[in-house]
Amino acid sequence: MTMGADVESIKSRVKEYIQQATYVEKDKIKDDSLIFKEGYFDSMGFVVLITFLEESFGIKTTDSDLVEENFESINAITDFIIRKNGN
Repeated sequence: MTMGADVESIKSRVKEYIQQATYVEKDKIKDDSLIFKEGYFDSMGFVVLITFLEESFGIKTTDSDLVEENFESINAITDFIIRKNGN
């Protein structure tokens, strides 16, 4: 699988999860939507999001990872997962 396909696959899974967790219309959340600033997720949603990412992508999140830049959008989450997987 090429890196490009991998990135799209990760983005797709993350976007699908966010839509299911927030009940937001598919077209509302873009890859660069600020999911916390725009009110899709709160702190409890964040905890559940972290659990989903760890279980789905086999990554371990450390305290130093828990910064807004890593989770502010689907693009940011995808980049974070790729970095954690060492790709």
